[in-house]
Amino acid sequence: QVQVVESGGGLVQAGGSLRLSCTSSALRFDDYAMGWFRQAPGKEREGISCISWAGDSTYYADSVKGRFTISRDNAKNTLYLQMNSLKPEDTAMYYCAAAQRCTLRSSGGLYRRSLQSADFPFWGQGTQVTVSS
Repeated sequence: QVQVVESGGGLVQAGGSLRLSCTSSALRFDDYAMGWFRQAPGKEREGISCISWAGDSTYYADSVKGRFTISRDNAKNTLYLQMNSLKPEDTAMYYCAAAQRCTLRSSGGLYRRSLQSADFPFWGQGTQVTVSS
């Protein structure tokens, strides 16, 4: 069953902006750290951003740092991802997910620490973002 629901995806030109939203009727977001993941065809799911339950700590993958901003409004039970300066390589299905905390760890034999899908028990169905050149 769907735990969280994303919206706001669409088709934009390179350099444009989109804001994704995520809500849930089953989860109280103030009990969870919230993350955004994306997956492009033929690639593994990438954890691009995370925010602590109180919103006082954030994480961004290098691929989106400086362009994307994660935020939350616990009173509205809503998570946001503001995406600016979009590039064709940002094209992917974007997923909202919830976890106990924003954990960074290595996986797949890599030394670099990153968000891991397995650490997020609750997921939305995804919203498609397509950036044209």
